Amino acid sequence: MHSDIARAVRPHSMDGSSPSAPVWDPHQYLRHAGHRTRPFLDLLTRISELPTRPARIADLGCGPGNVTALLADRWPEAHITGFDLSPEMLRLADAEHAGPTPGGGHLDFRHGDIAEWMPEETYDLIVSNAALQWVPSHPGSFASWINGLRPGGTFAFQIPGNFTAPSHRLLAELCDTPRWRERLGGHGARYIHILEPAEYLARFTELGCAVDVWETTYYQMLQGPDPVLDWVKGTALRPVLTVLGDDRDSADRFLAEYREALRLAYPGGPRGTVFPFRRIFAIARKEA
Repeated sequence: MHSDIARAVRPHSMDGSSPSAPVWDPHQYLRHAGHRTRPFLDLLTRISELPTRPARIADLGCGPGNVTALLADRWPEAHITGFDLSPEMLRLADAEHAGPTPGGGHLDFRHGDIAEWMPEETYDLIVSNAALQWVPSHPGSFASWINGLRPGGTFAFQIPGNFTAPSHRLLAELCDTPRWRERLGGHGARYIHILEPAEYLARFTELGCAVDVWETTYYQMLQGPDPVLDWVKGTALRPVLTVLGDDRDSADRFLAEYREALRLAYPGGPRGTVFPFRRIFAIARKEA
């Protein structure tokens, strides 16, 4: 998840058995782990100390667990649980990160759809890294998630805010061309439910929280041939590739068209390809 997906949470109202529910490739996702991790590290630096020790922490949309493990570095005694809908992501997270932590805490992972997740216990921190963009209803869960925090606890997340950028606009336009519309129409335009920073600020203020909301655009230098295509193969392209499934000829034709459009939008230079990526951050602290 992490994601920019990038995780396996349910898109729109489709259930997990829907053929358009994304199938994730954690290894593809982790190809750009450095760039994907940086926003979460920036989020962590702004989270205040938690109300109890050892802390109880939930990571919604944990993906392959590499970012969830960073929570144990910050709160080494904590019991941390990552939730994700993707079996592929959870298998890797369990294999690589589950178990006792060096600081005396514990890290575990559970199958869970964050579109429906509600706290079954009280948490000091609920956090989500690049996952809520896959949950159109996520603002409607804020009140329940804040209620699931201890007094003085924190809910924090970061999500992509680049859904009008060429990478996503070109994908949406290609999915809606006559050649692809019947099979892929709508699969490239899933993100109109993302709120602007001021709207997130207003939502959490109405819930009585102390709020810190900001946005950042990272100018990432990606390496290799067609690096923007390689990036979106781990995230925004997953629903499209899932629909095309084993139809390799169609998948290859779609990728060839999309690749050419991305090359024009993101020309390579002698030191790599510049890929601007806007992120939205929010931290809501429950009244103590």
